[in-house]
Amino acid sequence: MADADKTAAVEAAREDHRKEREGTVVSSAMDKTAVVAVVERVRHARYAKTVQRTKRLYVHDQENVAQVGDRVRVSETRPLSKLKRWRLVEVLERAR
Repeated sequence: MADADKTAAVEAAREDHRKEREGTVVSSAMDKTAVVAVVERVRHARYAKTVQRTKRLYVHDQENVAQVGDRVRVSETRPLSKLKRWRLVEVLERAR
């Protein structure tokens, strides 16, 4: 039983703890780069109203597969350039 516990602990330590986000591609004009808008809903500290905040993430898209309007999943990575800190994991839904 102790060996199984150790193995589970080692596997948990090896897990990837990088952030993942889902968003919509708003620009794909650059080569191997897409701009993804991620909308988060947060509660306002004083007024307790739910507000939407949008962040624009610069995403590395190696094969240039993302098009404007696509819904994509991105993952945090090491800095790839001045602004790029995310990479494209998959295209969840194509634009219509």
